[in-house]
Amino acid sequence: MFKKLLVANRGEIAIRIMRSAQELGIKTVAVYEETDKTAMHIMRADEAICIGSGPRRDYLNIERIIQAAQSSQAEAIHPGYGFLAENPAFSKQCTEAGLVFVGPPPQVIIDMGSKVIARRVMAEAGIPVVPGTQVLPAGVEGKEIATAFAEKRRFPIMVKAVAGGGGRGIRVAQNMDELVKFIEIGRSEAKMAFGNDEVYLEKGITNPRHIEVQILADGCGNVIHLGTRNCSIQRRHQKMIEIAPAFLPEDLCNTICDTAVRAARASNYLSAGTVEFLLDQDDNYFFLEVNTRIQVEHTVTEMVTGIDIVREQLLVAAGQPLSVTQEDIFFRGSSIELRITAEDPKSNFMPNPGLIELYQSPGGHGVRIDGAVYQGYEIPRFYDSMLCKLTVYGHTWREAVDRLRRSLDSFLIAGVKTTIPYYKQIVTDPDFINRNFDTSYIETHPQLLNYQEEVPPLGKLAILVAEINALGSNPYA
Repeated sequence: MFKKLLVANRGEIAIRIMRSAQELGIKTVAVYEETDKTAMHIMRADEAICIGSGPRRDYLNIERIIQAAQSSQAEAIHPGYGFLAENPAFSKQCTEAGLVFVGPPPQVIIDMGSKVIARRVMAEAGIPVVPGTQVLPAGVEGKEIATAFAEKRRFPIMVKAVAGGGGRGIRVAQNMDELVKFIEIGRSEAKMAFGNDEVYLEKGITNPRHIEVQILADGCGNVIHLGTRNCSIQRRHQKMIEIAPAFLPEDLCNTICDTAVRAARASNYLSAGTVEFLLDQDDNYFFLEVNTRIQVEHTVTEMVTGIDIVREQLLVAAGQPLSVTQEDIFFRGSSIELRITAEDPKSNFMPNPGLIELYQSPGGHGVRIDGAVYQGYEIPRFYDSMLCKLTVYGHTWREAVDRLRRSLDSFLIAGVKTTIPYYKQIVTDPDFINRNFDTSYIETHPQLLNYQEEVPPLGKLAILVAEINALGSNPYA
């Protein structure tokens, strides 16, 4: 096993990786930008290295990150998610520098990172894919292909970036005029976001459920799944709430999980990853993509299986087999994760950076907080707006919902607007309680935005601040 690991990320995922590493006796190294020097992941690491003034650009600087790993004598680098996690050049350069990249090899990242190549690999393996095109050529030829596809498949049609991910690079056209416009807009946005302006088309599935399967694969030929997740509750194609399991009929669940394992084998997968599917109104499932990294929502899978997914990643990266077999995996109860962000839901989820004047998180049986903020922390405007993740477990779905509601009632973040009041509305909504939701849930439930801002009375707030200040302004330091 490695003696030292550099985590090439920030925020809650960096801290989460460090915890598993430290349990394995691995020393950890954090990297940070000068604009991020008060971040909690720096405090949690055994050592920290500043890699530049920032903002953002130095977290993407492969050369400086590798130099930091070498100067600290780290043997491996974990990319977390976002930033460089799905960059094949990063994986390749780590290997060339004599460092172990904790994740799939470069060719797998290349193949699965290209939505067109991934679709072809899956189709060749007999896995159902959403009807779509190859990369659209520019000019008249591309327009002709788009027109023919729309006439055959009917609207809605989705314009997707070949190199897209995380819900970005997607536009849905309802008619030909929109399709022509969105193809050009999509090219421009894809070039800016991913450095690749290639786009393709997919038949839009109306109001699908978004189903995922967590997979683990080692270098000894073992590939297993850790069950399903339902990630349908999204805004702008980005997930907000994740649930495990997905509550599918048993035969369908088994089929989708077996298909995910086949997909992993077809792509020569290694490490932890996620195979994503869309499920239509008739329970037909279609391959969507493979995410070649740890995902934000991995916590719900860990709660219902008891498996530490990051630990397994580290074992595999060190050349060891998975510590569990498929026969060892049992699924118990239900788990729900909420992404708590510094955003204003009433203003189209506009980011709301600022000073956290008061932070009081919930706890108790079945409650997990993966966070990276503290009282007195100034949320930078340069980075992702996620503050923490609240994950709860219940022996039953209803118990998990009740625990989530109780946890939200005792979750207090003052000084910035957050999504907590909005989630309080969702967890009391009958459709959510009855698991009656798909990817249209946010758009079809606008009434959930009709909540009152919960601002603690100044007297009560002053008392709470004084009590917590007595414990120290930063309980994480």
